[in-house]
Amino acid sequence: MPQPPRRRGRPKAGPPEMGDGAGLRGNILDQAELAFAAQGYAGTGLREIAQRAGVDQALLRYYFGSKQDLFDAVFTRRGGVLSDRRIALLEACLAQGPTVETLVEAYLQPQWDMKHSGPNGQAFLQLQARIHAEPEAHALDLRREVYDPSLKRYIAALSACLPDLPRSVLATRMAFLVGAYLFILNDLGRLSDLIEDGGARTDDSHTLRELVSFLSAGLKAPVN
Repeated sequence: MPQPPRRRGRPKAGPPEMGDGAGLRGNILDQAELAFAAQGYAGTGLREIAQRAGVDQALLRYYFGSKQDLFDAVFTRRGGVLSDRRIALLEACLAQGPTVETLVEAYLQPQWDMKHSGPNGQAFLQLQARIHAEPEAHALDLRREVYDPSLKRYIAALSACLPDLPRSVLATRMAFLVGAYLFILNDLGRLSDLIEDGGARTDDSHTLRELVSFLSAGLKAPVN
């Protein structure tokens, strides 16, 4: 249940917090994340987010400015964590001698972990699916800003593992990979509907291994 709005006042500025409720600014981001994920950008108003966070609406504008600025802050906060984690796992792979399979797993694992990190981690996956389906120019720019630096490093690493494949082909196949894992990650329950064998495994860890195997084979496929 939303808390009563706080009294107006000039808050102390600070960096965004990642934990649920870990500070006023972090709480606003958490509540905005849940609202945007559930209702989309157009269906969510600043008044509702303020009520969820238990603050005056003016405080949202003080911290973030417009609704678009708030949405961008929500997306870049956790999207940046994902991108940074991918880069860390990539560097670990490169240090050990990468394979296509280890690179694909390193790219997917941070999203899988976020799915199980709590309600806001799950909400971010829904939000991410929404923005990936949104062709509007600002959404595309936001995705490029957050994800392209790490994605391009993975393409370069895959190119080194698969030197016979043109880089343009690998880039296209990585786009296929992103689409496939976003669909599966946001609709794991659908797998149970399709598997007729009641004893078949559909837990998340098994699904991740199967997805890594499938996507790796696609990346390695010869060029038609």
